[in-house]
Amino acid sequence: MSKSVDNPHELPNDVNTQLLQQQLLQQQLLLQNSQNSFNEDDEIDLAELWRAIWAGKFTIIIISMLFAVASVFFALSQPNIYKASAILAPASDDSGAGGLGALAGQFGGLASMAGISLGGGGGVDKTALALEILKSRSFIESFIAKHDLLVPLMASKKWDMESDTLVLNDEIFNKETGLWVREVKAPKKPEPSSWEAFQEFTDLVTISQDKATSMVTLELEFFSPVIAQQWLTWLIQDINEFMREQDNIEAQASIDYLTEQLANIKLATMETVFYQLIEEQTKNMMLTMVKKEYVLKTIDPPQVPDTKDKPKRALIVVLGTMLGGILSILIVLVRYFTKK
Repeated sequence: MSKSVDNPHELPNDVNTQLLQQQLLQQQLLLQNSQNSFNEDDEIDLAELWRAIWAGKFTIIIISMLFAVASVFFALSQPNIYKASAILAPASDDSGAGGLGALAGQFGGLASMAGISLGGGGGVDKTALALEILKSRSFIESFIAKHDLLVPLMASKKWDMESDTLVLNDEIFNKETGLWVREVKAPKKPEPSSWEAFQEFTDLVTISQDKATSMVTLELEFFSPVIAQQWLTWLIQDINEFMREQDNIEAQASIDYLTEQLANIKLATMETVFYQLIEEQTKNMMLTMVKKEYVLKTIDPPQVPDTKDKPKRALIVVLGTMLGGILSILIVLVRYFTKK
């Protein structure tokens, strides 16, 4: 009689090989069957999705139409925004730097012995400095206060083309009493703070400079095209005036200091240095007095824009309709599979 085999590992090698091949074949068949069923399920799911969408086509059309109509009303309710722009160039600097550089090379040793710095190194780019000042809080706040822009900046809601006037929001500012009536939570007050006005104004202004040509582009957006042009013109004038006043003050202070120190100079050579320094600073003062466009020279002045820049009403309607279509499809699919 043959003995039964209790341990499979004791089977001959041929039998083990056959068993392994059978197991591998079974696994491959299972894998193929699962892939086929997965593909069939995919086809069934896609067909089922299409049937669900087709069954809910009226819901999709109605919701998409509602979103389209709402988008039209929303787009029409938005006020027109006009953009005024100007192209500026850095004003040529014929003063100061060249003369002081020559003096530094000629009398630098003697001046250093006397404890005087003639400069001559790389100075601060006045154009870059002016653009940074344009973005600064102190300058913008002074600009708003100087031209009394707080009410039109913070309380206007649209521009009436027929009367060419700004329409103020009665919920923010009462035009009859001249009082701020907006409702805000503490620590804010009905009257907007200087910080709020600064943030609002900086959102309206765009400053860019072409690195290759150094040309500066200033843009300002507002409800009224006339006001946008006027504010941008004031902005260019004020930054030139600010830089001119600063250089005038510095030049006068330098002249006063050099004149005072000149009385203590004993060497004739050093007196020559001081007189030439005073001459250069006097030239600087003269330029600050005669150059109207001191730092930024206007190439293309601000004009009253004829066409609006915002809003893009057609784009708003298209995006709103697409959003309605996507949302309606999701609603139809959720309802279909929930019922199923």
